[in-house]
Amino acid sequence: MSGSRPGAGFLTVALIAGVLSGCARGPQERALDSYSAEEIFKKGELELETGKKPKEALIYFQEVERLYPYTEFAKRALIMQAYTHHKAKQYPEARDAAQRFLDFYPGDEDAPYALYLMALSYYDQIDDVGRDQGITFQALSGMRDVIETYPDSEYARSAILKFDLAFDQLAAKEMEVGRYYLKRRHYTAAINRFRVVVQDFQTTTHTAEALHRLVESYVGLGLNDEAQTAAAILGFNYQSSPFYDDSFRLLKGRGLSPEAKGESWLRTIYRQMVRGEWL
Repeated sequence: MSGSRPGAGFLTVALIAGVLSGCARGPQERALDSYSAEEIFKKGELELETGKKPKEALIYFQEVERLYPYTEFAKRALIMQAYTHHKAKQYPEARDAAQRFLDFYPGDEDAPYALYLMALSYYDQIDDVGRDQGITFQALSGMRDVIETYPDSEYARSAILKFDLAFDQLAAKEMEVGRYYLKRRHYTAAINRFRVVVQDFQTTTHTAEALHRLVESYVGLGLNDEAQTAAAILGFNYQSSPFYDDSFRLLKGRGLSPEAKGESWLRTIYRQMVRGEWL
């Protein structure tokens, strides 16, 4: 099981140091279980602050929990295990330790931090937009849990910021795929991607471009009403955007202008975003 505790009760401070340095010391060193919970915990903190490998501090935090269960330091050592695993980029182990903390101490003042660490363990794995976005969805779900469960905590504020960034990441992925299809003149497939951004990711930084790409795609298909409506939405919300200038020139070159026409899904978006009619 990830994050499992050492089973032997005869670890010594010197032996641990020997593991870290590659050479064990003499046999007269004090056994680790002869130290108090606070002393062992502080050794873990010191190792975490000064050592180059965060996971090596885990030995101390795990031993506090094993040697002094159900104590205040055992509780603190458990949340420190979660933090240390995360710092070492051992994300599944960090989630396991954080979940155990929540299971044992659901009402503790550090519970919001434990939940935040679980969400952060997904968020910090979000890679570039060319990768699968399953982790992004998990990060969004985790951050939402923090925001909804502990809305007044300092971690909720951080979670809101990271939620917005992760949300933007998903929109960026849709845009990347949509551009791929548009470049190859697969207009219908491109429209499906840009539509997701306009309908589901309106608050992200990608909406203006998505509307312009819809204009391009609909013009490519000869669907002028839809192209004009997309441009009308773009002009109302992002008139100063260079994407609106591009859409306006594209339509003008075909004797068209930005205006709401027809009864497509975009007309509904127009009524919502421009006229404020949330149907």
